[in-house]
Amino acid sequence: MNLLIKSATIIDSKSKHHLKKRDLLIEKGIIKSIAASITNENNYKEISFKNLHISNGWFDTSVSLGEPGFEERETIENGLKVAAKTGFTAIAVNPNTLPKIDNKASVEYLINKASNSNIQLFPIGNLTKNAEGKDMAELFDMQNSGAIAFGDYNKPVSNPNLLKVALQYAQNFNGLVLSFPQDNSICSNGIVNEGENSTKLGLKGIPNLTEELQIARDLYILEYTGGKLHIPTISTAHSVKLIKNAKKKGLNVSCSVTTHHLSLTDDELNNFNSNYKVSPPLRTDNDIKALKKGIIDGTIDIITSDHNPIDIEHKKVEFSNAKDGTIGLESFFGIANKEIELETLVSTITDNPRKIFGLELLEIKEGEKANLTLFNPSFEATFTSNDILSTSKNSAFIDKEIKGKVYGVFAKNKLILN
Repeated sequence: MNLLIKSATIIDSKSKHHLKKRDLLIEKGIIKSIAASITNENNYKEISFKNLHISNGWFDTSVSLGEPGFEERETIENGLKVAAKTGFTAIAVNPNTLPKIDNKASVEYLINKASNSNIQLFPIGNLTKNAEGKDMAELFDMQNSGAIAFGDYNKPVSNPNLLKVALQYAQNFNGLVLSFPQDNSICSNGIVNEGENSTKLGLKGIPNLTEELQIARDLYILEYTGGKLHIPTISTAHSVKLIKNAKKKGLNVSCSVTTHHLSLTDDELNNFNSNYKVSPPLRTDNDIKALKKGIIDGTIDIITSDHNPIDIEHKKVEFSNAKDGTIGLESFFGIANKEIELETLVSTITDNPRKIFGLELLEIKEGEKANLTLFNPSFEATFTSNDILSTSKNSAFIDKEIKGKVYGVFAKNKLILN
């Protein structure tokens, strides 16, 4: 389509127009011109929004959709619509489905289901067959079919030799291995952060050591094997230190953090609201401060929603019996923008994840395909249930203050506005 975007502040550190207010002329999906002012000579569709900012299209590296197997939680079709409405032009989909995404046919199924969408879906394949943690899945075949990384969602690689072999094997095709940071032998039956609140509420705790011991082990293995390791959704201050030291050694390790771990503590548990039951568990103010510092100094590469729809039958139950997880796409920008400086935030959802997951980098410049997110970073409101677009409604951010509003996206030659 043909489009003229008026008076947009560009956020793209690679662009000569970075932080400048510009008009953008798009013809047949290509950025034809960028200038301080462009006259609409051809009477193209013209858009102008209050305090309009644009960046390269956002990429969320941890999104669960349910389908196949759990369509009552979310379908691929609706999940992609939610992604578009919340500013994401690409998502990496977790393999917590039924059947599991552990072979080329299942990877191709996801890609084909999303083929008519303007939002790109990139499957993450299971690291092990049926996510059982025993035998390695068909990594090479899955990557050839479109998988961009391999990990068993929210399940640690308990067998250290399995992780060693996976890291060695994946180097043959530049594969990215994910290892969830949790040692189940220490975690046991814990359901919340171990600390003052878990004791006060009588809930079995998960100590920080559960995460940190697993990360330390994984980093030792990575130092031995080489390869590429991504540690998703870290949550503790010491985890940041461990990964920072590993990067100083030159290890090819990356990590992510969720919006809920940047903004919520285990103080939220007082009302036993199961929407706050997540994995890893919500930690403390001290951890949040360290996580934010880790983003600023580059230790933490990616911020993710870790969007995980859970149907009401498995969420609105007794706290200890509820499944872990919160949806996060709808609240992502409003929460993350409140906690992290805008330019840094944009880098964690554009260039950084694309580099780590092996996707082509985008740039806002003349002659390039337009793949854009449109937003207002100064908008303030309260997030309510009316803002939820997902099939499942298990949000940890209902009634929380947000800062920022997504206007929509331009992707695959189509403008999708809220």
